[in-house]
Amino acid sequence: MKLRLSGMGLVALFALQGCASMSADECAMSDWHTIGFEDGSRGYTPERLGDHRKACAKHGVAPDLRAYQAGRDEGLQLFCQPTRGFNLGANGGNYNGVCSDYEEPRFLDAYRSGHHLYNLRSNVDSATHQIDSKKRELADIKEQMRSKEAALISRETLTEDRILLLADLKDLSERTGQLESEIYVLIDDRARHEEQLVAYQEVLANSGF
Repeated sequence: MKLRLSGMGLVALFALQGCASMSADECAMSDWHTIGFEDGSRGYTPERLGDHRKACAKHGVAPDLRAYQAGRDEGLQLFCQPTRGFNLGANGGNYNGVCSDYEEPRFLDAYRSGHHLYNLRSNVDSATHQIDSKKRELADIKEQMRSKEAALISRETLTEDRILLLADLKDLSERTGQLESEIYVLIDDRARHEEQLVAYQEVLANSGF
């Protein structure tokens, strides 16, 4: 598929990042067909043109609606492919309902497959993050306990302070037990999520993804 690129191709690419910082000349000389194509290929809704129109209006420049729409239609043909749908879902992207009734069923099937993969990966990542967080808290608590135990046996520690230290050590010991139990559960959960992920990846490999 050929794009009708003007001599201001770089300006057009700059415009794709949003017209907010475009000058009057940049808005006027942009290749609206190319901008439409890029917006369509990224799955943007028609409201995206409104953003361009608003940003360029302050320069007294209006987009070429016909060229933009023609380019966007071409871009949507590229976007609304099952492979793109799968990749969008696998990366946690949102689908905004821009594909035609003819293209959408296959696109959505692939998108849902990709999004399920994304969720399975997220489950593994979330369990790992929680395990790491609780391990850091456990290490911090054990350091606190060492410090308080040292103060407890110090000759300089007053009796009333020893009572408080013993109470603190009791609380910290209980929290240590809780954390160790929670970490054990999370490790088991992560192993289960990893098994589900591997199994689904095998399913995807057999389906061509």
